[in-house]
Amino acid sequence: MRIGVPKEIKNLEYRVGLTPSSVRELIDHGHELWVEKHAGLAIGFADELYASAGARIAENAQEIFDGVEMIVKVKEPQPEECAMLREGQILFTYLHLAPDTVQTRGLINSGCTAVAYETVTDDFGGLPLLAPMSEVAGRMSIQAGAHALEMAQGGRGTLMGGVPGVAPAKVTIIGGGVVGTNAARMAIGLGAETLILDRSIHRLQYLDDLFQGRVRVEFSTATTIETHVLSSDLVIGAVLIPGAEAPKLVSKGLVARMLRGSVLVDVAIDQGGCFETSRATTHQHPTYNVDGVVHYCVANMPGAVARTSTLALNNSTLPYTIALANYGTEALLAHPHLLNGLNVHRGQVTYEAVSVAQDLDYVPAEEALRG
Repeated sequence: MRIGVPKEIKNLEYRVGLTPSSVRELIDHGHELWVEKHAGLAIGFADELYASAGARIAENAQEIFDGVEMIVKVKEPQPEECAMLREGQILFTYLHLAPDTVQTRGLINSGCTAVAYETVTDDFGGLPLLAPMSEVAGRMSIQAGAHALEMAQGGRGTLMGGVPGVAPAKVTIIGGGVVGTNAARMAIGLGAETLILDRSIHRLQYLDDLFQGRVRVEFSTATTIETHVLSSDLVIGAVLIPGAEAPKLVSKGLVARMLRGSVLVDVAIDQGGCFETSRATTHQHPTYNVDGVVHYCVANMPGAVARTSTLALNNSTLPYTIALANYGTEALLAHPHLLNGLNVHRGQVTYEAVSVAQDLDYVPAEEALRG
């Protein structure tokens, strides 16, 4: 198969879909690789490294989209990229379609087969291609929150770990999954008072055992969310419903009652955000203020540490990329967990949560492929 890697064009996005090492692996499997000029330059993957691995260096994105059978990216295609996709072409990347009607319509109109990293599953009920970026985003959420708490950033002027005689910051993490767990690791490492809220008793038991009392865990209800949000310096939104819009767990009214200069970091913003006052921001302009509360809602947080993120992502995506390259859409039918990644196929929405969020007709993935 002929596979293309375009340069990412989302604001300050420097990750790249395939590393030179991944390119070499795919070429060793008999495939042809095209990589757009300077696609990985910013993170130390010069064109010479791709060429040495056996890739053809394309001058621009149009050449990539016109010439290959499968596109491998990191972030969701922007409108100009959706316009270059064509019928029958496979797109393998993060999509986060539920809150994004423009992108969904673009993919439908293109006729492509769009497979989303974030809805591919595994034998353990996990999301193996979302997990590495969730680990990064969870850890970064504390860095970002600590910075936003500084007075110069509009924050309360609170040091995360405090000092002897002065209490540390209180951090509340809503959601105890991969993001929440990694956020907690960083928060306790900085000496913050840390709390995780989750609705799974089994997860709370696991987290309690994992952190050995260094993190408080409580069952998440409207009451516990309200109580802790109102008394926290930093609140991390880390909830996830795979492929669906994130639930709005903190209302606008509750935000208005929070401590002045406190900080909200919404890691769920790719799926619409879990705070009612959230709206997507960029690395260039990462924060804004609502009712005296600093909001950090960058939609591609791991892009700030693009080299680490690219390497971590490729470690997870490469086996699936090889399967798609070797067998095309037949790989989806042969691997039920990969099939769960199919969101759009030849103009049909094949992921139910997306169809529900946007009130679109739904066709089960296997039915669409066999249709």
